Amino acid sequence: MLTSVNPGYLYAGILLVAGFGFVIVTTAVANILAPHNRTKEKLQTYESGETPIGSAWVQYPLGFYIFALLFVAFDVDIVFIVSWAIIFKQLSVFGFFEILFFIVVLALGLVYAWRKGVTRWI
Repeated sequence: MLTSVNPGYLYAGILLVAGFGFVIVTTAVANILAPHNRTKEKLQTYESGETPIGSAWVQYPLGFYIFALLFVAFDVDIVFIVSWAIIFKQLSVFGFFEILFFIVVLALGLVYAWRKGVTRWI
């Protein structure tokens, strides 16, 4: 027995294939048509129109990257908290305890990062 397929899935599949196809074709065309002559000026490090001083390959302490990742993680979590606050009246007591658990887990993660010294700059 044949079952009918929801046309929404078909449209989504077509858009997915078309999107990947568009990216692949435009990337290939750009690589074919783009000029590839390398000059000294093009290979020089760009620093807002100023002549670069020293090497561009400076190693930053690992703490900066970890701090940035921690910021991004908590910034994304704010999106969940704000969306929860918008529909707060529609949720029951379970919704309150669910977000409370979410915030406790975030707080534990922050305490862990703090104890590991991630939040120190020096």
